[in-house]
Amino acid sequence: MTDQEEQARRLAAWRGCERSLMPGARDETVAERLARLAADAPGAYDLDTPVDFYADEESVVGTLERRTAELLGTEDAVFFPTGTMAQQVALRCWAGRTGSATVAGHPLSHLEVHERDAYAVVSGLRMIHPTREPRLPTAEEVRGLDEPFGTLALELPLRDAGYVLPSWDELAAVTEAARERDAVVHFDGARLWESAPHFGRAHAEIAELADSVYVSFYKSLGGISGAALAGSADLADEARAWRHRYGGLAFQQWPAALAALAGLDRELPRLPEYVAHAKVVARALDEGFTEHGVPWFRVHPDPPHTHDFRVWLPYAPEVLEEASLRLAEETRTALFRRWWGGGAPGTATTEVHVGSAALGWSAADVRGVLGEFLARVRAVADGR
Repeated sequence: MTDQEEQARRLAAWRGCERSLMPGARDETVAERLARLAADAPGAYDLDTPVDFYADEESVVGTLERRTAELLGTEDAVFFPTGTMAQQVALRCWAGRTGSATVAGHPLSHLEVHERDAYAVVSGLRMIHPTREPRLPTAEEVRGLDEPFGTLALELPLRDAGYVLPSWDELAAVTEAARERDAVVHFDGARLWESAPHFGRAHAEIAELADSVYVSFYKSLGGISGAALAGSADLADEARAWRHRYGGLAFQQWPAALAALAGLDRELPRLPEYVAHAKVVARALDEGFTEHGVPWFRVHPDPPHTHDFRVWLPYAPEVLEEASLRLAEETRTALFRRWWGGGAPGTATTEVHVGSAALGWSAADVRGVLGEFLARVRAVADGR
């Protein structure tokens, strides 16, 4: 099959499912997404007010910015069309203010893995690594860096290490260590919203540890797109200037802002429930793999720190992808979705996201569907 044919098959399989542990954004048609926004919007914002005009303050965008700042306990917040732009603006602002073009960050961070080296190519910054371990750096590692840096960037949670978080005391200690080195702290908090249950702290208390915080409006809140950079009022003023220079001051952004406000209303209060149920799903998968005699597997972290976690299995990704599709096509039930190389030959990993749809899955449901999935894995591996 061509890549286009494979993609069409995947979309048809996922959209054809009557039950899915984790429905994806691409499962919806344009008409369905518009209908959902129309249904949510009246409760999120006064629709009789004018649309936004270049992110003016007296608009839905300004309302979203103020609400975000209130939730994070900051003086201000600035709406951006993408998180990548928000991150680059934050780092650029801090480089100018600290006089240092050096950022301390993790090699598995979004900045390094998913932004095409924008911090270096666009902003002329450089990255040094306090640790290469699949976890956030410790205070001792930050203190032990052998060269100065202006900004410590921490991704909460560290997605590509398995959505892992430090303890609250560890996070407080590492931010203090950065300030001992005369550095500022930036949180890549794309998934900060769902990190609060792990820390046992309010979002504002978490954000208080940093000098700037980026949050996403679609990763966990179900929005269309968009992000915010939160911090002091003077940082926000500077960020708005750089947003314009970076091409982020769009003429109208009301659909994304409306969807974000609706997500804050609908999804934010439910995130602790999702995090709790992620532990149920992860434990059921662990028990199911053991019950079905899978020779090696990993559910990580155990238990999950947020409502996302990773699974590793001892099969090539194409075997697991085919088994996932067959399960969806033959039973109209989806358990896992995409798989990719797990870091060692003959292994693969996937991400599990526990949201509202997963709340209807009991531990017994997960184990039962897992058995059907593993039967198809063995059939594909055997060439059947």
